Amino acid sequence: MEITASLVKDLRERSGAGMMECKKALTEHGGDIEAAMEALRKSGLAKADKKAGRVAAEGRIAMAAAGQKAVLVEINSETDFVAKDANFVAYTDGVAKAALESGAADVEALKAVKLGDVTVEEARALLIAKIGENVQVRRMVRVDGGNTVGAYIHGGKIGVLVEIKGGNDELARGIAMHVAAMNPPYMTAAQVPAEFLSKEKDIELAKMSDKDKNKPADILEKIISGKIAKIVNDNTLTGQPYVMDTNMTVEAALKVGGAEMVSMTRLAVGEGIEKVVEDYAAEVAKAMQV
Repeated sequence: MEITASLVKDLRERSGAGMMECKKALTEHGGDIEAAMEALRKSGLAKADKKAGRVAAEGRIAMAAAGQKAVLVEINSETDFVAKDANFVAYTDGVAKAALESGAADVEALKAVKLGDVTVEEARALLIAKIGENVQVRRMVRVDGGNTVGAYIHGGKIGVLVEIKGGNDELARGIAMHVAAMNPPYMTAAQVPAEFLSKEKDIELAKMSDKDKNKPADILEKIISGKIAKIVNDNTLTGQPYVMDTNMTVEAALKVGGAEMVSMTRLAVGEGIEKVVEDYAAEVAKAMQV
């Protein structure tokens, strides 16, 4: 029997398996869609692939820390309900601990790390089969520079790692909490891009009245400089009022604590993930050409 594009498409929609797997199964079973479907189900491809194609934009940020080392891992699920499931939570905590202890540098390396008797990737596949949703180990960040580390998780949805030179654990954690709450785009004024400043200057000039614009150049420059300085403070960690003591900036808190910033990282569950609309027709056409 001829394996047509329509036949492959039908099996793809029924099983959720990949196009090439569907074409292969149909070929091996002479175009019998029921037999091909059964074969895919027996092999587990129907279930795993169907869930792997779903968008996973919910999930959890898990953390593991020990001394001057810490790791954050973002693991996604399809729904917030599953993100709170005990099996999912146990998996995310286990992956974070494995990431810290193994020294894995990135997600790809982490997937091969052992999690009990299986790898992180194998455990992920088992979890998908158990909870019935797609699960993805999306991102991992590590701090291991020998400095003071502040790690903070807010509701499992936001995770922050802060590294400071000097200071103490309490200060580092306080700044991590500040980053979670305020989400500063930049760490210090020196990191603010020149293009950003130029754009903000143009905006401030456009907002000024004609009367102000006609003031002497030196006075106009002072006015604009003052506005830009405030914008820089609002957009930098060190320039913002410290959430633990709003009477001082983060920069002042660091100075009092005898510390300086080294790095900050903030992860929020699902940020940057967009739902993709599947084009089955295009997939079929591509598969049939192989």
